[in-house]
Parts: sequence; C-alpha cells; structure tokens
Amino acid sequence: MPYLEQAGFGSTALIRTSDLRYDLLSTLVERWHPETHTFHFPCGECTVTLEDVAMQLGLPIDGSPVTGVSSFTDPAALCYQLLGDSPEDDESNFMGLKFTWLKAKFGQLSATATEGELMCAARAYIMHILGGVLMPDANNNKVHLMYLSLLADLSSVSSYSWGSAVLAVLYRELCRVTNPDVVDMGGCLTLLQSWALYRMPFLALVSHQLYVYPLVNR
Repeated sequence: MPYLEQAGFGSTALIRTSDLRYDLLSTLVERWHPETHTFHFPCGECTVTLEDVAMQLGLPIDGSPVTGVSSFTDPAALCYQLLGDSPEDDESNFMGLKFTWLKAKFGQLSATATEGELMCAARAYIMHILGGVLMPDANNNKVHLMYLSLLADLSSVSSYSWGSAVLAVLYRELCRVTNPDVVDMGGCLTLLQSWALYRMPFLALVSHQLYVYPLVNR
C-alpha cells in the first residue's frame, strides 16, 4: 500500500468489485450522442466529467498526459526490469499481459519480500487495475504493455493524469458502441454505473451511510 499510495493509486486500490447493471448501462448507451459526448435525457444533457472521475475513483486528474509506445525493442527486458519476471511468448506476445499472470506477481509475496520485490508487485497490481477496472478493452483479459514503462519510477507515476486517460477511454468506448454492429463494450463501466447512481439517486436505493471515498465504494 505505501507504494500504491506513492503512485497515486492508493484510493483506487480500495475499490471493491460490484455487480454491473447491464440494463442501466444499455439505457445510457442508447442516450449517448457521439457528436457532443453527452447523454441526452428528457430533462437535458449531462456527461461524466473529470471531477466525477476524481471523486468516484480517487484518481489524479492533473498532470502530464498518459501516453505510451506501441512497440518495444526488448519487451522481455522491460518486464524483467519492472516486474521481476517475464511471461512466455505465447502468454503475452509482449503486447498484452494476461491478468492471471499479473495476479500471480502480486499474489505470491512472502513476508520477507525485499523492497525491489514489493515495488515489482505494486507495478503488477497497478497494471492489473488499469487493464481490469480502469481501462479494460472489450475482451477484458489483457492489459497493454505500453503502460508499464510509465511505472518505472513509482514516485513520478502520480504526476500523470490517469483520470483523464480513463475518461477518454470511456468516451471512446461509448462512441464506438453506438455502432449497431458492435456487441461488447470496454472502458470503466464501474465508473459509468456509479456516476449514474450518484448523479441520479432515484435510480438507486436510499442509502444513509456516511461519506465514502472513493465514491464508487458507496
């Protein structure tokens, strides 16, 4: 947790899994207009904003843009350097790291793990969050290797606007899925559902619990 906090993912790491209401999500998709990046409702237009991302997910929304490279001269060396291991070629093709492989990297730490092993585990956990919760693709089984190079220095990871990247991916997926030929949707559906239930409370059961942060846990 100290390394996740340092990287700006401490609050995001606290997010618990929740069941998605696909009827609600499908209704939101039907109301999405790609031209304006807004949902059109009888009462007007609204959309998910950076403020919503920060409050719902606890991600930084200021800083440098999240950009990555699409190819690497030596991806195996990058994995060994930052994750302490490298998957088999047939497991990743060095383009996407499987969630099962990443989970093994942060799920098998011993009580005597060194500082280097803890840092590698923190990077693997962040990669797992990025590909599984924050910016999943439609297949939702791998995370692109391009994010790993941004995690080299954990003290500088929080200087990137991860919230902006998450919102951009969600917008892109909402626009893509408006095509009738598209079946599966990627992006942070947890954010989309939580935003709808929070901004339109008549959709959710009345809750009297205290303020919870990040709000997606409420």
